[in-house]
Amino acid sequence: MICRGRKGGLHLIAWVLVATVGLALPVGAETINYRLKWLYNMSVAGDLYALEEGFFRDEGLDVDVKAGGPERDAIKELELGYAKFGVASADQVIRARAKGAHVVVLAQLFQINPLQWIYRPDVVTLNSLADLRGQTIGVTFGGNDETIMKTLLAMGQIAEKEVELFSVRYDYTPFYQRKVHIWPVYRNSQGIFVGQKLRDAGEPVGVFNPEAHGVKFVANSVVTSEKVLANEPDLVRSFMRALLKGWGRAFDPANADKTIAIVKKFDKDTDLGVIAEQYRVTRGLVHPDPNIPIGTIDPDGWQQTERIMVAQGVVAKPVAILSHLKQH
Repeated sequence: MICRGRKGGLHLIAWVLVATVGLALPVGAETINYRLKWLYNMSVAGDLYALEEGFFRDEGLDVDVKAGGPERDAIKELELGYAKFGVASADQVIRARAKGAHVVVLAQLFQINPLQWIYRPDVVTLNSLADLRGQTIGVTFGGNDETIMKTLLAMGQIAEKEVELFSVRYDYTPFYQRKVHIWPVYRNSQGIFVGQKLRDAGEPVGVFNPEAHGVKFVANSVVTSEKVLANEPDLVRSFMRALLKGWGRAFDPANADKTIAIVKKFDKDTDLGVIAEQYRVTRGLVHPDPNIPIGTIDPDGWQQTERIMVAQGVVAKPVAILSHLKQH
């Protein structure tokens, strides 16, 4: 359709503006900052999918999906008002609540924690917790992996003096040289790189998953502040509707190629084949049970995480974590 003015001039540009006004955000719309826990990679595929496919915009939201990293703290940014939504692991939430932060949980993105241990089955047999006895085990002292491993040892009635806990750094050499038999990795990132290096050398690869031995320690979840939840409920509903739509679509096998392409756009340094393998592994961590929707909060997992942190002295006392889980 072409509209003519009083003098017969063509006003095609004006027509285009009118036709597209429904797609635009409201003038002066607030930018909603969403702070991720880590850098852009497959672990944030659903967030990037929602952004790239316009799901936030469809809800009338202008969302800035901001990369995280070691110098970024989503919960602190919520408290300071720099962000309205963020991603944090359960231990971060529980530590923050113990210190008085008013943070609440809206969704749980990972049903299985990607923090696991890699090992060589020809060197170590790990069929039960008892098999940890006498092993040299890598842990990051002060990190989640130390907390989880000490919990596993306690469950297996293994004294710490019956194992050797090796201080892990960013250098994998002690593991490659077989000085350390069991090494902590994020299953969907370092686990893929390290595992491939072993396979390239003709070595077998095993993965020790704490959850298979009764330890649930909840990983990445979506958080906001009590203030935002109370004062802007419509915003929270719209944001979460768009976000979970993104996560659901991203890990629908029918959209695998699109998801891989979107992650590659943001994670330019990682080989496409590696990203494809990361997709396969991450999907199993995010959506292991087709009967449980992506984003479902696991109350038992949160309670166990809280109990572990109290037992290990990470926090002094429980923070009534169940009362701060606000599924959306």
